[in-house]
Amino acid sequence: MSKKIMLQGTASNVGKSILAAGLCRIFKQDGYSVAPFKSQNMALNSFITKEGLEMGRAQVFQAEAAKTEPTVEMNPILLKPSGNHKCQVIVNGKVREEMSSANYHEYKCELVDTLRDIFESLSSKHDIIVMEGAGSAAEINLKDRDIANMGMADIADAPVIIVGDIDRGGVFASIAGTILLLEEHEKKRVKGVIINKFRGKKELFEDGVKMLEDIIKVPVLGVVPYTDIKIEDEDSVTTKFKNKMKKNDINIEIVRLPHMSNFTDFDIFETQEDVSVRYVDYGETIGNPDIVILPGTKSTINDLKYIRDNGLENQIKELQKRGKLVIGICGGYQMLGKKLRDPYHVEGEIGEIDGIGLLDIETTFEKGKTTTQVEAKINDDLPGYMKNLGKKVVKGYEIHMGTSRIGNQTQSLGRIIKRLDENVDYEEGSINTGGNVLGTYIHGIFDDIDFTRHLLNNVRENRGLQKLESKVASFDEFKDKEYDKLADFLREHLDIEKIYEIMG
Repeated sequence: MSKKIMLQGTASNVGKSILAAGLCRIFKQDGYSVAPFKSQNMALNSFITKEGLEMGRAQVFQAEAAKTEPTVEMNPILLKPSGNHKCQVIVNGKVREEMSSANYHEYKCELVDTLRDIFESLSSKHDIIVMEGAGSAAEINLKDRDIANMGMADIADAPVIIVGDIDRGGVFASIAGTILLLEEHEKKRVKGVIINKFRGKKELFEDGVKMLEDIIKVPVLGVVPYTDIKIEDEDSVTTKFKNKMKKNDINIEIVRLPHMSNFTDFDIFETQEDVSVRYVDYGETIGNPDIVILPGTKSTINDLKYIRDNGLENQIKELQKRGKLVIGICGGYQMLGKKLRDPYHVEGEIGEIDGIGLLDIETTFEKGKTTTQVEAKINDDLPGYMKNLGKKVVKGYEIHMGTSRIGNQTQSLGRIIKRLDENVDYEEGSINTGGNVLGTYIHGIFDDIDFTRHLLNNVRENRGLQKLESKVASFDEFKDKEYDKLADFLREHLDIEKIYEIMG
């Protein structure tokens, strides 16, 4: 049976996911077979495995750090919020049903044996399992049915490290208070704490660390400074949305939809030195970008209404008239069409709604959900911003409800040539006749540096700027170097020898 360690937090967004990824890479560097595990993940960022199963992206980048193939065993339960205190419940990579929070709280009892079996299966294949909790370790009102934090630690018989975020303030109280609220048998599982996102001089903090250790009776295993290592974020409370865009040669603005999903599709742009990215938040207007993007969403019709009600639709149309590039991914692609129909009320009470109308497509939502990895070849002789991109092959995955039918005023962007490693041949995506509005169902399409750099250079050419080569050869290579940087950084600031000791 494998060794394990579990990171639990004093709250959401304290940095558990990044720390877990760093530990995965450290243990892998030290010669062990490693896998991440998070029993229950609530996020709209998801991924499709080679088997066509859906899981949270946090465990995907942790698997990348561990240099192992991501599988749904690493994230058996994924909850995708859909509004009105409801969420889509995904177990073992497949949708079970839409549940209210109250119904799911009752349903969790049925999942304990499933989680035990899955964890034992994953443990049998690896030397070390790096586990991650969800939210706070001390949700006392939910503790009787907890399967994400101490409840999962009990199932796995795992030692626990509590992570606190000093950047938000009150770190001593949050750590001590979290441990105070644990039951006695749970306190015995806590073998140490990590103070994360520190800004300042450590020597001025040493007395505080000693005082905290005297109170909680477990060691502080490290004070980790704030860092800008480029590892993808797990959820929508990420600080990237608060960043103000610095003007660059190419300016991209992404509409931050209320139910936005898979914003990691755009992490690639941060590797390109001539690109700046800004997320257009609630109450803000779109500026004068070269590219405006409508991302994926868990609730296409509701988010389309949001765009319309906040005046963003007219701004997007005006940018398109001025020749700017408008891109829609998945739900954003559906919004750019002429009509969206929901005959089975998959998304809610609205049965039909007009789209933005920049692409001659109509979308019909269906009961079934498409979840698949795909490979696509871009069509020849596409107009506008897609020129010279013909025959390029891109890879990614699809997660969507519904299908889109292309009309006469729009041509397909490419053809799917592989689906879950099987050869196929059918149309994918679309582009308008002017070549400045395009849509696709493929998440991760921009991860191909060659494709993305050519697209950006077409934008540069339209602006009268010289073409640039990417300093990053491949996105996978870039991420791999960042995981190594993260491992080196954590080795410097954490007591890794003590963590090995805790694991036994």
